[in-house]
Amino acid sequence: MGLNILIAEDEEITLRHLRYALEKEGYNLTCVKNGADALDRFGEEDFDILIADIKMPKMDGLTLLSRVREKYPDTEVIIITGFGSIESAVNAMKKGATDYITKPFNLDELNLKIKKIQEKKSLKKENLALKVSLALDKDTPFIAKSKPMQRVIEVIRSISNSDCNVLITGESGVGKGLVAKLIHHTGLRKGKPFLAINCAIFTEELLASELFGHERGAFTGAVAAKQGLIEIADSGTLFLDEIAEMPPNLQAKLLKVIEDKEFFRVGGTRPIRVDVRFMAATNQNINALVSSGRFREDLYYRLNVMDIYIPPLRERKKDIIPLSKHFLDKHSRKANKKITDFSGEAMDIVLAYGFPGNVRELENIIERAVILEKTSNITPECLPQSIKLFHVEAINPQNIKTIDEINKEYAEKILEFAEDNKTKASELLGISRTSLWRILKK
Repeated sequence: MGLNILIAEDEEITLRHLRYALEKEGYNLTCVKNGADALDRFGEEDFDILIADIKMPKMDGLTLLSRVREKYPDTEVIIITGFGSIESAVNAMKKGATDYITKPFNLDELNLKIKKIQEKKSLKKENLALKVSLALDKDTPFIAKSKPMQRVIEVIRSISNSDCNVLITGESGVGKGLVAKLIHHTGLRKGKPFLAINCAIFTEELLASELFGHERGAFTGAVAAKQGLIEIADSGTLFLDEIAEMPPNLQAKLLKVIEDKEFFRVGGTRPIRVDVRFMAATNQNINALVSSGRFREDLYYRLNVMDIYIPPLRERKKDIIPLSKHFLDKHSRKANKKITDFSGEAMDIVLAYGFPGNVRELENIIERAVILEKTSNITPECLPQSIKLFHVEAINPQNIKTIDEINKEYAEKILEFAEDNKTKASELLGISRTSLWRILKK
């Protein structure tokens, strides 16, 4: 988007020269002839730069500067002062002016000052985006050895030259956020801001403020104006996780942003134009929500230009071993331990587990094992009891166990899982306490 510049200058000829020179550079200009009118225009529109003469009727430039600094701190101010009035210029700088020019001024010099401000604002925006960004995490590579995930990769490659909105679906913990980052960082907007928000963790009022920002005084506690994520993500991507949890009122406002590319801050009266690519994710059945009226059908179609389904980890077993080894390396380094591999039995247990929590649960299991392990290999003893219960041991002809031995071993595992509570263990096994006692005594 081009810079929005407000010029406050009471001399008609100077105003004409400024308008002619700056419009040629592609800036969006608004021109007024006094400070009071300039302040009124701030109530209608956002401006990146104010260029104001120090001497004007109704309200002088220094007063205007003070008011703008107080109410609109994001606007940069260039003061115009007469030749020889350096003292006034210094006073303006003390009050918060970004720069000044003296009459008669050189238009090329003014252009350089504006470009310098533009670079500064761009850098500031990038830094702000970086603070709230979920930029591609080098510690979480996209591992896709299985055929289902290879198909996901093919879809991501096919849209690398597209700017379409994307809806990502799949169970909790499958890596929907990581897929969104990968799409962004391999697409047309790579190098631009990538911001993310989880719609499920905020109240409606707070979510509105996070997304759209707010003006000072918009609600109790809004002591200063604040940019929202949609505004900060301008030119980049905003990822809306758990989109199905977004309240209906905010769904309507989001639809307007997608359709009109503009929005209002909470408590604001000035439209703010943006160019944002939207990606959204949900672990719910979005079609069912649309059918029941809990999610807007028009918003669903706006977001679902391209849909990507991420299969659960249990349906892509080939990814478990490389993911496990990656998480082992990551958390071993973090814990400053030299654990290099898994024992065969430990890996068999991991592979046999169903992972209802998917990749997120796998990482948690490996991190826990690294913390507990005292050898150079992850052993079954360091794995949670909950996943050991899923393990079906393979038959070894050299070590065939009797039914009594298998029953006793299994009963011991259940008893350990029940924290030595024999009543609870017998209930889990569906037998009496006496039967459990007999099995354990064999």
